[in-house]
Amino acid sequence: MSATLAPADFRLCVAPMMDWTDRHCRYFHRLLSPHARLYTEMVTSAALVRGGQLRLLEHSQQEHPVALQLGGSDPAELAHAARLGAQAGYDEVNLNVGCPSDRVQSGRFGACLMREPALVGDCVRAMRAVVDVPVTVKCRIGVDDQDAYADLQRFTETVLEAGVEVLVVHARKAWLQGLSPKENREIPPLDYERVYRLKREFPGLIVVINGGITSVAAVQAHLTQVDGVMLGRAAYHDPYLLAQLEAALYGTPMPSRETVLGHLRPYVEAELKRGTALKHISRHLLGLYQGEPGARSFRRMLSEGAHLPGAGWSLLERAASGRRDAA
Repeated sequence: MSATLAPADFRLCVAPMMDWTDRHCRYFHRLLSPHARLYTEMVTSAALVRGGQLRLLEHSQQEHPVALQLGGSDPAELAHAARLGAQAGYDEVNLNVGCPSDRVQSGRFGACLMREPALVGDCVRAMRAVVDVPVTVKCRIGVDDQDAYADLQRFTETVLEAGVEVLVVHARKAWLQGLSPKENREIPPLDYERVYRLKREFPGLIVVINGGITSVAAVQAHLTQVDGVMLGRAAYHDPYLLAQLEAALYGTPMPSRETVLGHLRPYVEAELKRGTALKHISRHLLGLYQGEPGARSFRRMLSEGAHLPGAGWSLLERAASGRRDAA
């Protein structure tokens, strides 16, 4: 096993989510959980290599440990993109073999690659040959009618042979025809037991489970069966859950929501000076008071004010105090 890789490193992860887990979101999540492993939204190898979109690699030093998720199916191009990611300072390169969107299918990557384990193995080998950071894979438990455990077993054996030490498994299969990406996150039934079985049968593989996990108790239960848990929408819509998990799993004192907001101030003000519009940061904060009195007032003030010219830190302060008044 790589010296930089241990099961404990993957105990708590925040999923790569398109249009959500940008650098502002990741900075905010890091304030809530010093230990969680963060992932970028999926970046296509073509965007980096052919499109030269190196701005997509931008991130803050405070985000670490942070992984770059790549989408693609050309081993040489993925190797080039992985090298760019490693040079940019990412701690891990993760290959997306789980996304079911139409755009992904037309590009022959994402979940449709589960049908081509040998190609996934070639991609992993090509990336591992050029970077020193871990190369990991995120997949589904199956795709379309490829639904037998034996298919997932064969896929896992193939990527293991290619040198993968960490497999993140979304515990739903993907339907590439007939379901939208949103429906693919909700309709196919969860099968956690299949992921547990994978860990039992491949004990040397670091297995991280993903899909439908929404509470501290659920995370703790999964950790009795697998090495790590990856949260997606729950961490985004109720981000304070990350602080609760940080306290439960690592014993870190839990900051108040107001303290977290205060720690964000230098970042917000620095970004505003760079020309970043407040709305690009504040959209990730809307769920901070989820379930708390006055949460609706907080969300409304940010939603209505962040896009206005000149919106700055004072809006966040007003929203927080307005929440207290509404409560």
